[in-house]
Amino acid sequence: MRDLSESPESAESADPLADLSIDYVEMYVEDLDAAVAHWTDRYAFTVIGTSTSAEHRGITVRHGKITLVLTQATSELHPASAYVMAHGDGVADIALRTADPEAAFQAALARGALAHRHPAPPTEAGPGTTAALRGFGDLVHTLVRRAPGEGPGLPVGHVPVAAPDTERSDAVGLLELDHVAVCLPAGDLDAMVAYYRDALGFRFVFEEHIVVGTQAMESKVVQSRSGTVTLTLIEPDTSAATGQIDEFLKGHQGAGVQHLAFSSRDAVSSVRALSERGVAFLRTPSSYYDLLGRRVELGEQRLADLRSTHVLADEDHDGRLFQIFTASTHPRKTLFFEVIERQGAATFGSANIKALYEAVELERTKQRGFDQR
Repeated sequence: MRDLSESPESAESADPLADLSIDYVEMYVEDLDAAVAHWTDRYAFTVIGTSTSAEHRGITVRHGKITLVLTQATSELHPASAYVMAHGDGVADIALRTADPEAAFQAALARGALAHRHPAPPTEAGPGTTAALRGFGDLVHTLVRRAPGEGPGLPVGHVPVAAPDTERSDAVGLLELDHVAVCLPAGDLDAMVAYYRDALGFRFVFEEHIVVGTQAMESKVVQSRSGTVTLTLIEPDTSAATGQIDEFLKGHQGAGVQHLAFSSRDAVSSVRALSERGVAFLRTPSSYYDLLGRRVELGEQRLADLRSTHVLADEDHDGRLFQIFTASTHPRKTLFFEVIERQGAATFGSANIKALYEAVELERTKQRGFDQR
């Protein structure tokens, strides 16, 4: 892995794109009631807002600082209708907060960004959403007005219904959205990295060539200058055998979000709590832990805890991290989630990436064998 981070420039403070951070993630779903039950029952999210119109029903849920908007189309006129038909349930919007959405929108367009929705007049926009930019595939980035330091809010049009159940979410311990992993068609990776760098001012921070058996993939990471929006962009290596990235692209019908990574204060505790609530995680071969102590110094009890929960460990020059993927419950197996705990580490578990994707591959081939029986 090469560290390609760039040092901040003094002019950034005057750049309207310098303060971009994630406000919420919107998922288009086929069955809103089932989706809300999934996130509240399994992941201990709390319903905090609702939205309805002639074309849609929407629910906002929150856990820690993670805000998810779940939207179901009730009319073919709503974009969620076509999205779900093409992709199934999935991430349609990674909304970005900024102090000045209009200025950020115009700055991004001047640098080559593609407009999805132009700013609304101030009398219509209110305090929140004013514009949206195109991202990868069908995904968009809504720009949300938030004052610097302002806490989590609701999307425009959502009515608050309750305060977050902090006691329930504290028991699981998810904190924020650490990063978003994105699958891209072969040949699109460099162009998408350039788009986020040039149009949205992101930095190119890491790259990785990942080999899993006979398949391989290229991964490059871009990050907002605020350091709070991290996209791991992945494309299949066409010189190797087809594999899980190709299957994602086929099942999703194009580029899209493969997984959301949720940070945790204690990955082992979070995995245990989530497992008790019915979340299934990928299993790591026991041999991984037989070798783990040779590269990461861990106490016997810590190693036993990791083995019992299948959590992986890695370290870089800044510290350690612990991570694990959930088993996908998506009908198309195109979306899953990650729990990640950082103890100073700034990278993405270089030594773990191969093991994580091998676990996904094992789950994928097992599922394929089940389907063929």
